[in-house]
Order: sequence, then C-alpha cells, then structure tokens
Amino acid sequence: MVNRIDIKLQSLRSAGKTALVPYVTIGFPDLDTSRTLAKVIAGSGADMLELGVPFSDPLADGPTVQMASFRALQQGVTTRVSLEFVRDLRAAGVEVPMIFMGYYNPFLRYGVEDLVRDSESAGLDGFIVPDLPTEEAGPFKTLCQERGIYVVPMLAPTSTDERIEQACRDAHGFIYCVSVTGVTSARSKLSSGISGLVERIRRHTDLPVLVGFGVSNREHVEEIGHYADGAVVGSALLDAIDKSPRDRAPEAARQFVSALATADTSLL
Repeated sequence: MVNRIDIKLQSLRSAGKTALVPYVTIGFPDLDTSRTLAKVIAGSGADMLELGVPFSDPLADGPTVQMASFRALQQGVTTRVSLEFVRDLRAAGVEVPMIFMGYYNPFLRYGVEDLVRDSESAGLDGFIVPDLPTEEAGPFKTLCQERGIYVVPMLAPTSTDERIEQACRDAHGFIYCVSVTGVTSARSKLSSGISGLVERIRRHTDLPVLVGFGVSNREHVEEIGHYADGAVVGSALLDAIDKSPRDRAPEAARQFVSALATADTSLL
C-alpha cells in the first residue's frame, strides 16, 4: 500500500529539493474560506498540507494557532467536519499529501477505529499527534499502518538519543523536528542548534526530516534546505491570513506560499 507522503518526499529527495509544508487550521477564518485557502495553497507550491484539527487545549501551539483553533471551534468544527474537509478537497482534485495535526482527546472521543477507517476513506495520509508519546502510540499506529496511514513522530531539542532512537525505530513517512523548546509561533530567527538535532536524528533513520515551529519566511526555508528535507510553516501563514480582509485571504495565502515556494531550497 503506497502512501502519498512517500511518493512526494522520495520525488523531492531525488530532485535534491526540500519540501514546503504549509499549515492551516480547518475552519479558520471560517470553514468555506479555509477550504478555499487549502486549495489555493496546494496550487501555489505546497508539497504537502498540514491540516490543524481544532481543539480547546492545544498544548503545543502558541497564540496564533490557539486563536485560529478557538475561532474554528466557535463555528462548530469537529473531527467529523475535519474529515469531510479532506474528503471535499480530494473530490475537488487536490492531490498533495494531507496530514492531520491534532490532539488525541478529540480522536479518542470520535473512536480511533472509526477515525482511522474514515480517514482512509476521506483520503488522509497521516497524523501528527503532539500529546501522544511514542510509549503510548502503539495501538493507534497499528490501526493506522493497517490502512496505510502514517503516524509521524515529533522530536525536540530536549529529546535524548535514546528517545530519538525509540521514535525512529518503527517510524514511517518522515520525522517532525521541532526547532525550539516551546510552542508554535512565528520567529525572527531559527534556533542555532536545529541543524545539530537534525544530524542526531539522521544517525537513527534514513527517513526524511522536516523542521517546524518558528519557520516564518523565505530565508528560514532556504536555511533549513541546507540541512533538512523540508520546512513546515504555520503561524506566520495564519498571521498573514488573519491580517487580510476575509475576501482577500486566499490571495494573501497565495502570495505568502508562492514566495516560499520560489526559495532556493536545493540541498547543499
């Protein structure tokens, strides 16, 4: 069973390019606009889409993503609505890999067996679950693997070599490298130690390594391209969307993502 994540990242690696992975919150600034945003972003140079499933207590997220999640929840966006969101995008011809970034409580409430079944049917390719540690992820990962869906591990600057080895041991798709000891937010500079963390991770896996948290501009994407396989951009994109009038949000997103997509991301 072939996963779109593998196809995309292998293609980019063969071409010597790093992946650009924008993050959008499902239902922000409203459901219809976020659906349009996802389509526009996918057509503006995004290699994958990381889709935020709203949750009331997003412990890994900073002010911007918290705000977006809160506004989506106010409009009634749930896990079920999020799955329909993916289904609609696939029906509209969006072919890039799509990954849910979400927390385990809403998934557990939905029912993990139903969630994985419905995710496969909708066309989802993976999950990133910040509050599901490697030690407790086994049953969920098994359900996902049976349907060809990946559960992507997250590793941070505080991760020990032992934990890195454990997370990489049976990982699929890619490794999500958190660039800071903290929450998501746009930052002016990347952490000086992130390349060292990527190097430590590479000792334990041949999977692509993508860097997220704090990635904010073209220069950051180019810098990451020197030592990692991809960049995840979230808060800075959401800020650009939030600052735009509602009817101009898709164009603001297109301009933002297009500027990042034209960065020189050739691996050095």
